[in-house]
Amino acid sequence: MLAHAVIDELKENNELICTDVEDLDITDEQKTIEFVNNLKPEYIINCAAYTAVDKAEDDKVLAEKVNSIGPKNLAKASKIADCTLIHISTDYVFDGEKDVNESYKEDEKIGPVTVYGETKANGEKNIRENCDKYYIFRTAWLYGEGNNFVRTMLKLGKEKEEINVVADQHGSPTYAVDLASIISQAIDKKIPYGIYHTTNQGFTTWYEFTKEIFEYAGINCKVNPVTSEEFVRPAKRPKNSKLSKDKILSLGIKIPEYKDALKRYIEKEI
Repeated sequence: MLAHAVIDELKENNELICTDVEDLDITDEQKTIEFVNNLKPEYIINCAAYTAVDKAEDDKVLAEKVNSIGPKNLAKASKIADCTLIHISTDYVFDGEKDVNESYKEDEKIGPVTVYGETKANGEKNIRENCDKYYIFRTAWLYGEGNNFVRTMLKLGKEKEEINVVADQHGSPTYAVDLASIISQAIDKKIPYGIYHTTNQGFTTWYEFTKEIFEYAGINCKVNPVTSEEFVRPAKRPKNSKLSKDKILSLGIKIPEYKDALKRYIEKEI
C-alpha cells in the first residue's frame, strides 16, 4: 500500500531502486549490508512490515523478524553505506490509554500492549541504537491501494442496510498518498533527524469516519455505534491513537485534513 504511494510520489524527480522480498530479505543481516553497501543509496525507505495485528499475537517470531530485526539490519547497513534510513512505525508503540482529549507527542514514554506494538517498538529501538541518520515516522489508521478499512466499508455499505462500528477508539485516518507526500517533503526540506508523528490532520472515531465514508460516497446505510468490548479481538485496540503533529508541522511540512484525504480517495475509488 504505502510502497506504491511512495514510488508514485518520488519516481518523477528521483532515481528509484525498488525491492521486494525476492530481491532482498531484510531479515538477513549480511545480505542486507552487502546489498545496501553495493548500491550506496542516499536514502533507504523501509515500507516493509508485519501488520497483521491479530495474527501477530500467535506469530511473534515472524513479526519480530520483520518489524524488529529487519529495521536493525537496515540501520546497520545504512550506517556502513552512510545513507539515511526512513522507517515507518505506528501508534501501537503507545498503550492507547491516554485521555482521548489529549494526543501523544514524540518524546512521551512508549508502552506497547500487543505483540505488534512491541515488535514495532523494538524496531524503533534497534534503529536508534545502530545508526545516526534516520527518520522514524509513526502513523496510524493507514489506507490506500489494496485492501483497507475504507474499501471494506464501501463494500459493506452497498451490501447491508446497517452495520455496527466501534465508536470509542479515537485517531486520525491517514491516506497513504499523503504520507508519501510527507516523506517527500521531509527529504526535500532535509528536516532534522529523529522521530515524527505523521498522520492526516484532524481526529475522529471509526464510527464517525464510517458515517463520513458513506456520506461522501452517497451510500444509504445506517451506522450503529458500539463499544470496543462488543468487538473482542485477539489483540487489544488502543482507545487513543491520536498523534500530535506539532513537531513536524513546525518545520513547514504540509499535511492535509483527513476529510479532504477521504474525499480524494473516494473520488478515485468510485
